[in-house]
Amino acid sequence: MPSSPSNGPTSASVLTTPTNDFFVHPTAEVSTEARIGKGTRIWNRAQVREGAVLGEGCIVGKDAYIDIDVHIGSHVKIQNSALIYHGATLEDGVFVGPQACLTNDLYPRAINPDGSLKGASDWEVGETVIRYGASIGAGAIIVTGVEIGRFAMVGAGAVVTRDVPAHGLVLGVPARLVGYVCACGARLEMDVEGLGHCSRCGRTVEIGVKTK
Repeated sequence: MPSSPSNGPTSASVLTTPTNDFFVHPTAEVSTEARIGKGTRIWNRAQVREGAVLGEGCIVGKDAYIDIDVHIGSHVKIQNSALIYHGATLEDGVFVGPQACLTNDLYPRAINPDGSLKGASDWEVGETVIRYGASIGAGAIIVTGVEIGRFAMVGAGAVVTRDVPAHGLVLGVPARLVGYVCACGARLEMDVEGLGHCSRCGRTVEIGVKTK
C-alpha cells in the first residue's frame, strides 16, 4: 500500500502544538496541509498526513496513522494503532478499534514484473467507505473496495472482503454476515417481516430482510 514518504517529526510542515480549536499532543505529527475540525484531539505519536480532513470532535488515539487525502467526518473515534490508508472515507460517528487496518491496494507488490521497484504511478488506489455510525472492531482488516453500511458492526479480527449492509453484523475470516445490530450496538431479534427488535433500547429497525 504505497504512500508518499514522510519527513518525520522534524519536518517544518508539521503541527506539534495545541491550537485554540483542536489539540495535538507534542509527540504527534500533523501536517499543516491537513484540515482538523474544532474540538478534535490527536494523541501520542499519531500521524495525520497532508490533505487529510478530520471533522469536529474526533479522537485519534496513540500511534494511529491517517494517510494522505483520507476524509473523516465528525465525532469519529480512531483507537490506538489503527491504520487508515489513502482512499478511505469515514462518515460521521464511525468507530475504528485498536490495530484495525483499512487497506488500499488489491494487488500489493513491491516490484513490477520486470523487477523494478513500484512507484506511485504503478498501482491503483482502492476506495473504501465506512458509513455513518458503523463500527470496526479491534484488529479487523478492511480490504479495499468495500462499503460498510450505516450502523454496521465488524467483529474483532474479521477480514472484510465484501460490502456489509446497513446494521449488518459480520464476523470471521473471511467476514460473513451473521445477523443485524441496533444503532445502540446490541444484536437485533429479527421477525418474519424484516423488522429488527432491540431488547436493550427498545428500538425497532426496518432491515428489509425477511426471515422464515
